[in-house]
Amino acid sequence: MLNAEYAVIVRNQTRLERLLQQCSTRSMARFQVESQGGDFTDYEAEHDVYHESLARVQKELSRLLRNKIIDKSFVPSFIFKGQIPLVIVVGQDGLVANTAKYVDKIPIVAVNPEPVRYDGVLLPFGVTNFVAGVEQVISGRYPARMVSMAEAKLRDGQRLLAFNDLFIGAASHVSARYRIRYGKLSEAQLSSGIIVSTKSGSTGWLSSVFNMSLGVQRFLDRTPDRKAGVPAKKALPGVKLEEKELFFAVREPFKSRQTGIDLINGSIKGDTKLHVESFMPTGGVIFSDGIESDFLQFTSGSIVAIGLAPETATLVQRATTH
Repeated sequence: MLNAEYAVIVRNQTRLERLLQQCSTRSMARFQVESQGGDFTDYEAEHDVYHESLARVQKELSRLLRNKIIDKSFVPSFIFKGQIPLVIVVGQDGLVANTAKYVDKIPIVAVNPEPVRYDGVLLPFGVTNFVAGVEQVISGRYPARMVSMAEAKLRDGQRLLAFNDLFIGAASHVSARYRIRYGKLSEAQLSSGIIVSTKSGSTGWLSSVFNMSLGVQRFLDRTPDRKAGVPAKKALPGVKLEEKELFFAVREPFKSRQTGIDLINGSIKGDTKLHVESFMPTGGVIFSDGIESDFLQFTSGSIVAIGLAPETATLVQRATTH
């Protein structure tokens, strides 16, 4: 048996649980959903399957290791140190991403609670086979994917990690003002903010930037006999990143007498850093992986350096059989 205090199971709240926090009772929640034309039975089915899966995971894990369940909301403040041998994540891909930022190199066994509902790109295990992954970790021999993350670090030492992507910009729907510096190039900009993506996140938020570019390009490539909305033959490929590579993209840059649109994307590798200086007296923020509640203030005078993080995430993979 592995010399360990306990393993940690990270869970998320279901849509029904979040709804009940607002509505107090299930009947009120049902009325809110169904009065808008929604299907409340789907909320209930998702909730029931998730908790059945969570209970089964804990029961099976308890045969091997002591364990405790913590909610996603406590992950940022939980101390993942000491004799914690592994972390079990039961939920969607986003829960894996948000957990990985805080556990450093502790192996993560990610479990898909309902494969018919969730694609599970980051969830190689199900409730019926995750024990095999746990046993591999206990034995000390397990296949794993080492995932590089992005780091945003302010000059006062505050830092934020990202599994998928970082956002640097304004907290509300107003333009962000800043100066961006990349290598020897520097430019004052006015935009909807900057996205910095890891390889893992390149098919997420970053892909929307390419989708928008593709839509505009298709419109510009229309011939007189092609109707609007019909795809052109020409397509813009997305970006394919290496594991130890980041990619930044400026969203909707605006050209003016004081701001430019020349420095709008680039690759970040090795010791390369992207530096951004805020020109926003209020409302400037940096957040990661879509979690707006966990952010760094980025107001006038703040300068952030963005690059590859020294930490990596360890995602346990299913063993291949030959």
